[in-house]
This record gives sequence, structure tokens and C-alpha cells, in this order.
Amino acid sequence: MESYYLDWANLLLRWVHVITAVAWIGASFYFVMLDNSLEKPEDQESLDKGVGGEQWAVHGGGFYNSQKYLLSPKKLPDHLHWSYWESYTTWITGFTLFTMSYLWNASTYLIDKSKMDWQPGAAIGVALAFFVVFWMVYDGICQIFGRRKNGDTIVGVLIAVFIAFATWLACHLFAGRAAFLLVGAMMATTMSGNVFFWIIPGQRKNVAALRAGQPVDPVHGQRGKQRSVHNTYFTLPVLFAMLSNHYSFTYTHKYNWIVLLLIMLGGAAIRQFFVVRHRFKLGNAGNPLPYALFGIAVLGLTIVWMRPEPAAAPAPGAVEQKVSFGEVQKVLEQRCYMCHGTAMQMKNVRVDSPDQVAAHAQGIYQQVVVTKIMPMNNATGMTDAERALIGKWFDAGAPTK
Repeated sequence: MESYYLDWANLLLRWVHVITAVAWIGASFYFVMLDNSLEKPEDQESLDKGVGGEQWAVHGGGFYNSQKYLLSPKKLPDHLHWSYWESYTTWITGFTLFTMSYLWNASTYLIDKSKMDWQPGAAIGVALAFFVVFWMVYDGICQIFGRRKNGDTIVGVLIAVFIAFATWLACHLFAGRAAFLLVGAMMATTMSGNVFFWIIPGQRKNVAALRAGQPVDPVHGQRGKQRSVHNTYFTLPVLFAMLSNHYSFTYTHKYNWIVLLLIMLGGAAIRQFFVVRHRFKLGNAGNPLPYALFGIAVLGLTIVWMRPEPAAAPAPGAVEQKVSFGEVQKVLEQRCYMCHGTAMQMKNVRVDSPDQVAAHAQGIYQQVVVTKIMPMNNATGMTDAERALIGKWFDAGAPTK
């Protein structure tokens, strides 16, 4: 019963996390599009009011006129909409899910003893350090190099190199599934950190100065813009890292850290296409199609590189040996009973009787042979030959007699 309520808590928390993430990412995409779609107003009244750019849009049967002021209106309205709760709620729910699923069950989900045989406390400490250290290094790079000549390029290169190093390190320290999620969570934490530590405080200082009739320090706007742009390019890589746990062929690959980097690179390039295309439509930038083609090419080449080797054809005249249920039962007893037997039934699944095996045959095949998710992090050392054995048994109709 406790597991039942825990599953419900996980489901509802994940639902809230996805909803707030959609709201945050949607707002981010919208403002990036708006910023790159603004045109100089044609009417003198808007120019006199200090409007630097505007966009006319049609949506839902109505017409909208979004305007951006170069400095501020002559009088700031009492009510201003602030976009930050979407970011904070996304991070809080995401970190809570990460704690429930990976930190609370570190021995099962976080640790792969074939990579690093350490105690849960040490693994948890290092995982949390990824969040803190990445933010500190990222923030330091931005502050030290961000305002120098060619600062944006320097910062972009250094951050990309550091992400590559962090990805390599995570995939060599933690179970592949956890490593992918950790890299995504690390970048998502930095995105929320940008909002919490720099973007919103800078905007508050600007608003306070304007209301007091004092000059505005332009560094707040410059820094806020820089961090918002970084968040834009982090978005698609983070989304992939969060979704990757459903596709084990990515994080179980021998060179999983390269797989993750290539897919994140392809996503960032495709995001660049959407960023630039709005300026291109106004004649303010070159054709962004090469970015999209590059991203698609990276993803396509990754797919080709990762393709599995075809199964060897049986020798001429060879007789296919049938797999008995007894052989399958021995594998399940050795590799699966400890989590799905008499003493414990994770996810309410048991495989220690013929009837239970018959009821879960499809799931066993899917988890053990197709996705290879189970045993979790291969903690019990199931071999490829044993997985092939279960595959043959399932292909023969999954007999239990």
C-alpha cells in the first residue's frame, strides 16, 4: 500500500513538473521570438513614447500589438508581470523528483558498481556537487569573460567545453540513466540560477531606479539578456536529457557520453535555426537553414553510428534449439528474484512463479531484451547470453510449462 501511494505522489509531482516546465519554456520561446521579430514603429506617436520596436500579431480571433521600450515608459504602470514562478516551480518539482527517484534510492538508480563502487552517501554528495560546481564555474566564466571583446564567443566556447567535461565525468561515475538525467538537471539548475540570481534581481533594480527617477545601470539589462540567451540554448539539450530515461539504447551505449553530447549539439543547432529565422524574415540576418541542416546531420550521423550490428545468421543446416521454461526460470531466479520475488516486489511485479511470469512475459521481454533496463544498472550481472535466451523463449511463445 505504501508503494501505491508513493507511485501516486511521483505521478502527480511529475505532472506538475511537466506543466510548469511547459509554461517556462513556452514563455522563454515566446519572448525570444518576440525580441527577434520587433520592427521599428511607423507611427510618430509610438516613437515619441520611446517605443523601440513592436510586433503586430493575430491570434485567437484578435489582433495584438506588442511593444518594447528602449528605456521605459514615461510612467511605469503600477502592475508589472514578472516571469519567474514558472522557473522556480519547475526547478523545485524537478529536484524533488530527482531526490525521490535517484538520491533516495541511490544504490539502485544512481550507482553502477562496474563504473564506481562507492557508498550511497558519497554518490549522493558528488551528484549534488555537480549542481553547485557547474553553476559556480559557469557563473565565473560569464562574469570574467562576458564583457570582454568577443566575450559572447569566448563564454560560449568555454561553457561548451565545460559541459563536455561534465558529461564525460558524469557518465564515468554514475549509471548511464542517472548520468544523462544529472547532466540535464545540472544545466536546468543553472537556468533557474540565472533567473534567481541575475535576471530577476537586475530587473528589480532597474524598476526601483526608474520609479525613484534615478539613472538605470545598463549592466543589469546586458547581463539579463546574456543569461536569457544562454537559457534559450540550454533548453533543447535539457529536454532530451530529461526524456532519455525512456530510451535505454542511448544511455547504455559504450560511448554514452559522446551520444549525449552529439544529441545536445544537434538540439542546440536546431534551436539556433528557430532563433535566427525571426530576424531572417525581417531581413536582419542571413538564412538560418544551415543551422537546422547541421543539427539534423549531427542527429542522422549519430543514428547511423549507433546502429546495432545485425545478428549473425545461423550456420547452414544448424538446428534452432528450443528454450525451456526451466532455463528461463534459472536466469530469473539468479538475476530477478531479489527485487521481484517473495521478499520484495518492486513496482508490484513478481516473477517467481509460472503464472506470474506468464502474466508479465511481455514486460519481461521489453525490459530485459529490448530496452535492457532491467536488472536496474545490471546490478545482478545479467549476461548478453542470458538476455538472448529470454528473447528466444519469448519468440517461441513464452511457454511456462
